[in-house]
Amino acid sequence: MSRHVAIVTDSTAYLPPLMMERHSITAVPLTVVLGDQALEEGTEISARSLAAALQKRRSVTTSRPSPEMFAQAYRAAAEAGATGIVSLHLSAELSGTYDAALLAAKDAPVPVRVVDTGMIAMALGFCALAAAEVSEGGGSLDEAVAAAEKRAEGTAAYFYVDTLDYLRRGGRIGTAQALLGSALAVKPLLQLDGGRIDMLERVRTASRAIARLEEIVAERAGTAPVDIAVHHLAAPERAAALADRLRERVPGLADLHVSEVGAVIGAHTGPGLLGVVISAH
Repeated sequence: MSRHVAIVTDSTAYLPPLMMERHSITAVPLTVVLGDQALEEGTEISARSLAAALQKRRSVTTSRPSPEMFAQAYRAAAEAGATGIVSLHLSAELSGTYDAALLAAKDAPVPVRVVDTGMIAMALGFCALAAAEVSEGGGSLDEAVAAAEKRAEGTAAYFYVDTLDYLRRGGRIGTAQALLGSALAVKPLLQLDGGRIDMLERVRTASRAIARLEEIVAERAGTAPVDIAVHHLAAPERAAALADRLRERVPGLADLHVSEVGAVIGAHTGPGLLGVVISAH
């Protein structure tokens, strides 16, 4: 039986497939353009293929879904019995995905509330889960939106990258910040702030940067109940080791997810990415 309110997100939420299936969450894919090939994230290009292409310095760009792709998702939800849709997306500061969803929502067969969560990766995923849980409990469209927005307010995301070059090329971080980081030969720690990726700290070595990332997450988490996601690109051992240490250091830890990011986020961060999302209940 269909839920009263359907939940739609995009492929950058990086929710585990089983979790999406369990909560009937639909993800509309963004596109990765590799050379002259346009490939859908999640089905046509893997994180491993993307990392290999980046290491060979191949041209990689990304693009938002078309409004028609969102329109198809909204029609499918309505045909399955939904009387309303919450459409939750990555930060509008980083992508035109939110704008494409807004265009499609105008002509949808049922009311659609499009939300710019200001988040990316599982920071977005946790918002979608919060909305889905409210919907499953019989909540209204407004209640599902409120749950997602509340979850976003209690969520923070921090990232370590080996180099700022990929973020600079994609225009996701200021050229001056990127060049300064390269000139000083430091390892950057970044944060999601106001929907944008900003420099948080500069640390001298990779090992110190990852240790500092762990400290920041433990301090932010405190003792309150939190869910954590550890993301990586082509760095599974680093991610697993960090996750193990966080299990020991975060007393209020509820769920912990470890996953490789998809090709869209990977294209802008490069191999070696290590990210942590903390989301308060």
